[in-house]
This record gives sequence, structure tokens and C-alpha cells, in this order.
Amino acid sequence: MTTVSVPGGFMGIARTWVFPILRILLVALVAAALIKLAFFPDRPADASPAVPTGTIVEPTTVAALGTITNDVIVSATVAADPAVPMKATAAGTVNKIFIAQGASVNQGDVVFDVKVPIERDPADSVDAEGKPKPEIFRYEDVAAPAGGILSSLSVISGQDITIGTTAGAVAPPTFSVSGTLEPAQQYRLLDRPTEATVTITGGPAAFACGNLRITTPLAGSTGGGSTDDGATGGSSTGGSGSSTTATCTVPGEVTVFSGLAAEMTIAGGRAENVLVVPTTAVRGAAQSGTVWVMSADGATEERPVALGLTDGTQVQITQGLAEGDEILEFAPGAMAPANDGCTTYPDGSMYCESAVAG
Repeated sequence: MTTVSVPGGFMGIARTWVFPILRILLVALVAAALIKLAFFPDRPADASPAVPTGTIVEPTTVAALGTITNDVIVSATVAADPAVPMKATAAGTVNKIFIAQGASVNQGDVVFDVKVPIERDPADSVDAEGKPKPEIFRYEDVAAPAGGILSSLSVISGQDITIGTTAGAVAPPTFSVSGTLEPAQQYRLLDRPTEATVTITGGPAAFACGNLRITTPLAGSTGGGSTDDGATGGSSTGGSGSSTTATCTVPGEVTVFSGLAAEMTIAGGRAENVLVVPTTAVRGAAQSGTVWVMSADGATEERPVALGLTDGTQVQITQGLAEGDEILEFAPGAMAPANDGCTTYPDGSMYCESAVAG
């Protein structure tokens, strides 16, 4: 019997015919699928591809009841209270100094006295023999105006002085905490509190700091100006550029030192169970503002509102809205609250003063 052998057997046939045919079929299928996706989509083509199909929905919020705690926080510094000047109360000659500079004094302690000549009556100016009578004098005490350390004494015995001459100063052992208020923060303190809470950096626990004064130097003043609350202000070189200062008195039992950094918290009020909305929803920040109310058909209505307390994030609505009213979360032209020196705008962009300064 004669056997015929086929070169390569079945594998040779597969490599020669089967595999090439399969590759051609796969390429054809892929090409057909691409043509189908490109030219024959499952959905009808858009009537106008240039017209966008998405919609922009403005975020909204609802007026709701809440609690507002209006705490104004001010970066402050501890400073020793200024020395109290000691002035002469009579014109004459310094007779005797009783307390030396640098000594401790109590208010009312006599520091020195002044020898004041007494003018005689002309009828009593000569004796029986016609000789001029000797001069007579009275002595006026000059006392320490406050308790503390006699930090300066600028007179000596035998020196002639006049009434009102500054003869020295007493440095009191008291301290104050002072910080600068931002202009916008003053709106939150229209009802002036009388004390603040102070925390000393690296110091004792927070304590009540009384006799709170909020002062602004008067326009054109050169120092020692006062505001409508009667407190003393710092020096000023002009009106508009002057800063407003919050100052309070450190209690005597609290140990502090000049130059310490502190944080002053001024409580501007607290309101519970009141109508509140985010500050971003209101154009305006104090007393009056405007919100945009959503109607049932999706339109917006501009509406004036009266404002109460604010904590910088939420603001109290005292008039113009009711609980449950839906309003735009970002009022046109309003800014989102600052965070660590940064201001976030409704479009999401952010501006940071500290980053720019650095």
C-alpha cells in the first residue's frame, strides 16, 4: 500500500489557511462595530449640537431656627498701665523730699512739700520799732496721685516751682490688655459690652477682664483723644486712618507681664431660637440686607430683610423672612465668609491675604 504524506499535517493547514482567515474576520468585525458607533447611533442625533443639553442649578438654602453667638475675637497684647503724672499744687520752693525715686508709694503718700510765702497785710508788715517783720510761710504737700512705684522725681530741695509743674510720675502695678478692632467688627459691637474674656498665650486660664473700653481717636487729634464713651484713645495723625482699640483692665490677682500675647473674646450677644440664614445668602452684613427668595415656579424675588446678630457664618433675620422660606445660598454680589484670612467667592474661587503677603 502506498502512503501519501501531507507536508506539515494539520498544523500546517491551520497556519496557512485557518489563522489568517480568523484574523481577517476579527478585523472586519471591529471595523463594522466602529462604523456602527460612528454613523448609526442607537439614539437619534441632536437636532442642534451647538445647543448645550446641561442645566445650571443655583444652590439654595432654607431659613431655619437656630442659635447665634456673637463672639468677636481680637488678637491683643498685655501692657503695663501708663505712669500717672505727679504735679505741684502750689507755687513756691521745694522744701523737703520725703520719698526717693524708685520707692513704693500708696495713693496719698506725701512725696515732698512746697514752701509757699504768705503775703502780710501792709498794716502788719512792720513791728513796733518800724522794722520789717520776717517772712511767713505755709507748706503745701504734694502727694502720690496713685499707688505704685515712684518711677521719676524731677525736683530737688530748694528748687522754685509753679502750680501745675510735673514733678514726677508714679508707675501703677496694674496692667491692661489691648487689641485692634477691624472696622467691620464694630458693627457686631453696637451694644457695647463692659468686659471681655482674655486668654494669655502660655499663661493662666482664661479670665474676665473688666472696664472694657472701645476707643477711636478723633479726627485731627494728636493724642489723648476720646470717643463718645469717654475713654482715652491713642495718638492719631489723622482721622480716617486711625485704628479702633479695645482695652480692658487685668484683675489684680492675675499675674501677667508686659509684652505677652493674648486673645480677647468680646461677647457681643447671644440669641436662641431665632431665624438664621448663611451670611453668603445676604447682600449686606449689618442692620439691613437683601435676600433672593425662590418662588414655586423656580423664579427668584429680591426681598429686603432686617438683620440682627451675626457670628460671621450665620446672620439673624429679624424681619422679611419666615421659617421655611427657600432662598439662594449665594446672593448675587455677596461673598462667602473668610476662613483663616481667605475669602471664598460664590464661583468657588478663593483669595487669601496671608498667601499673597507671604
